[in-house]
Amino acid sequence: MESSNKPTEISSAKMFGGFNRRYKHYSPTLGCSMTFYIYLPPSDPSHKFPVLYWLSGLTCTDENFIAKSGAQCAASAEGVALIVPDTSPRGLNVEGESDSWDFGVGAGFYLNATQEKWKNWQMYDYIVKELPALLQENFPQLDTARASIFGHSMGGHGALTIYLKNLDKYKSVSAFSPIVNPVNCPWGQKAFTNYLGEDKTAWEEYDATCLISKFNNVSATILIDQGDDDKFLKEQLQPHKFEEACRKANVPLLLRMQPGYDHSYYFIATFVYDHIRHHVQALNL
Repeated sequence: MESSNKPTEISSAKMFGGFNRRYKHYSPTLGCSMTFYIYLPPSDPSHKFPVLYWLSGLTCTDENFIAKSGAQCAASAEGVALIVPDTSPRGLNVEGESDSWDFGVGAGFYLNATQEKWKNWQMYDYIVKELPALLQENFPQLDTARASIFGHSMGGHGALTIYLKNLDKYKSVSAFSPIVNPVNCPWGQKAFTNYLGEDKTAWEEYDATCLISKFNNVSATILIDQGDDDKFLKEQLQPHKFEEACRKANVPLLLRMQPGYDHSYYFIATFVYDHIRHHVQALNL
């Protein structure tokens, strides 16, 4: 990897004995500068931590989860590093990239776009290939071979689809209020039409409900938390479609409907400790 792609630390703040550190680097995959956070628990310098990737939802950057989730408390106690990337390329000035909150900037959908206009939107390759290689090369305290992944909403969609297509790379997956069947919801249909074109078979490659029958050799139970007071539940999220697909494919799923909770970080912060414990159990096997 070119030394010009080497990440530069741009901020650092101590929390629960460890540090939130933010880095900037040039991404050849996306053709722009990107930022990401690492939360590293307290330890001596020779200790290597397993990594847990967090994928954020629509409109988010790499900062939301770090500032709002409180996940560092659990990560510090359980001894796992948190890796928090951004949600799309930025600064490319593609026409229309910021016209709507659910497409373009802040809405990369963790796929590899095939439409020429959006050719830089290669977030799938960035998360699955570029970022892990960058971490392995530059951060000796991270044991990138021991990795799990989780996320929220669009990021829950990203975590589920990336996990299912890369069962050799991740030990476990979980999600908060994920978009589980994007081919059948307005957010997904808008994004997929623009990024992937009109061929619906290409869309299915990025739909957890479609993928589960093909990639069903899942070792760790999939954990999903969903608030039943989430305003996007019925139209956009539809977790029961994924539940039914998992049942048919004989895949272990724990779907927890949480009464009274909405789509926000208050909900995430309430249950994030459970999710981190879920991943640490799989990472330490």
